Amino acid sequence: MKCALVDTDGVVRHAERHPTDTGRGPDAVVETILTVAEGLAGKARADGLTPIALGIVVPGVVDEARGVAVWSANVGFRDVPLRDLASARLGLPTALGHDVRAGGLAEARLGAGRATGHVLFVAIGTGIAAAHVVAGSAATGAHGAAGELGHILIRPDGPVCGCGRSGCLEALASASAVARRYAELATAVTDAEPGAGVTTAPDGGSAAGPGPGRTMVTAAQVAARAAAGEEVATRVWREAVEALADGLATAQALFDVATIVLGGGLAQAGAGLFDPLRAALRDRLTFHREPQLVPAVLGDEAGCLGAALLALDQLETP
Repeated sequence: MKCALVDTDGVVRHAERHPTDTGRGPDAVVETILTVAEGLAGKARADGLTPIALGIVVPGVVDEARGVAVWSANVGFRDVPLRDLASARLGLPTALGHDVRAGGLAEARLGAGRATGHVLFVAIGTGIAAAHVVAGSAATGAHGAAGELGHILIRPDGPVCGCGRSGCLEALASASAVARRYAELATAVTDAEPGAGVTTAPDGGSAAGPGPGRTMVTAAQVAARAAAGEEVATRVWREAVEALADGLATAQALFDVATIVLGGGLAQAGAGLFDPLRAALRDRLTFHREPQLVPAVLGDEAGCLGAALLALDQLETP
């Protein structure tokens, strides 16, 4: 959990991190959220500041209008009235939002998409999700599920996605997909050429799944190996870039944004990702205007800053 005291101008006064520890169950996670929020409010008052609102953002399907965390596979939430629970506990106006949409809101208003008006924020990590921000407001959708860019169909005969369908974008271009694909191909090479393979322990990020004899690396390591010219890594990286370009071309046809901001672990590959991705995206556009493609600048604080923006925004809403 990333937590902060944020000024009305978006400046972080104090920041904390706490383990989510989802293994304890959703009720325990909710209690931790409320306890941490109480602690932040107490810290503010101890420093002579006055907390005026609280913002909480969580993954999954979120009904922002009702303030309910509808569903989250990662945390285990099922119809949790988190906004009302927090408001009652702290006595503060509270906003509840979606973590990626909040991150997109922060990048659009405070970060890489600042002053560009129409922004698509795409977070590429274990999965892929997006936020479409227009004039400083992120679309939520009719059911609180807008932005599931990772589940658009890219390769009908592709690998099975976690959602159960084959060929979704995140099954091809997420950090976990890159690591998994490398493991498959590198293991095949090792099996074909005994003695030629090396098993590398993961050093952070999204690693390929375990398996006997499987070469295990993170997506960041795949990017580094591709940059160094390794054949298998180059093939995996090229496939991921092409799939991502297909997904972004579809998004641009739908949203016609001025700027696409890429965040998450995969975006940290820098020019090794952005240079070929810009070229591949340009090749896929016909009459559509080419968006500016830039890396996120707020890092993993984006969601936390977005939560603060949601909190401030709801103070201004009649």
